[in-house]
Amino acid sequence: MHRVAIVAFDDVVAFDLSIAAQVFGLVRLPDGRPGYEVRVCAAAREVDAGAFRLRVRHGLAELRRADTVILPGITDLGRPVPERLLRAVRRAAGAGARVASICTGAFLLAATGLLDGRRATTHWLAAGELARRFPRVEVDPSVLYVDCGQMLTSAGAAAGFDLCLHMVRLDHGAAVAAEAARLSVVPLERDGGQAQFIVHAPPTADGCSLRRVLDWMEENLHREIALRDVARRAAMSVRSLNRHFKEQTGTTPLQWLLRARVRRAQLLLETTARSVERVASDVGFGSVAAFRQHFHRAAGTSPQAYRSAFRSRTRPQDGRRG
Repeated sequence: MHRVAIVAFDDVVAFDLSIAAQVFGLVRLPDGRPGYEVRVCAAAREVDAGAFRLRVRHGLAELRRADTVILPGITDLGRPVPERLLRAVRRAAGAGARVASICTGAFLLAATGLLDGRRATTHWLAAGELARRFPRVEVDPSVLYVDCGQMLTSAGAAAGFDLCLHMVRLDHGAAVAAEAARLSVVPLERDGGQAQFIVHAPPTADGCSLRRVLDWMEENLHREIALRDVARRAAMSVRSLNRHFKEQTGTTPLQWLLRARVRRAQLLLETTARSVERVASDVGFGSVAAFRQHFHRAAGTSPQAYRSAFRSRTRPQDGRRG
């Protein structure tokens, strides 16, 4: 089973720690088995988390067995990082573990030297300080998360959910990640390239919330949807729609629609035996060529290669090849 070690330390951001514990702890495979073995570990048995103290069951030796190591954020960026912790993270990475930081956890990861020469992100308020302290790290303050393969970093708060769900999707596929998102009551709709600067406006009485419009788009992915159709559904002008869409989702209507179609295609490729051509049609792409292009851009591989990678992890439910 895939082992996840979440590292606790004095001044840890408890919310970041709980995000990882929640997401990975809720993952269930199609046969009902847990997707991960989750351990919270620390250099000491008790950790000062600010408003409360944590009693930790496992020591840093857990990192030696870990397949994934998670570094949550730290509240006080001036607090020295214990060398013992840094050595344990380096050893885990040297043994092949995937290492991911949430929010200001990037400062701990950068202190190990493992981010040198790599692109990384953190909360936009701390990005300048991260770049100043670690000039060999290419800091991108605008994105939700960065996946450099073995090293991954995320922005603050909700972006930690995005990164954890991204890793679940890499490990077990879109269907398992979507179920984990539902259990955590968070949307599985944001990719790493989306902007950190998102308002996430709540539903309002003036009809500016796009929740119903997004639901309608999800329900009609198989249809041709023009920008004017979305604007009409939202009872807005195209200009107002674009503005509200950017504020509430961090992207454009077209990019959101393309990403939603690729997500639906991933699910169909994993859970059905439909041909690539039929999947392309079922999710609303006008041509197979366009489908392959957008799928590769979003998933980093071809639809057929994606299906081959995840077919053994799920059981196709639709024998039709259409």
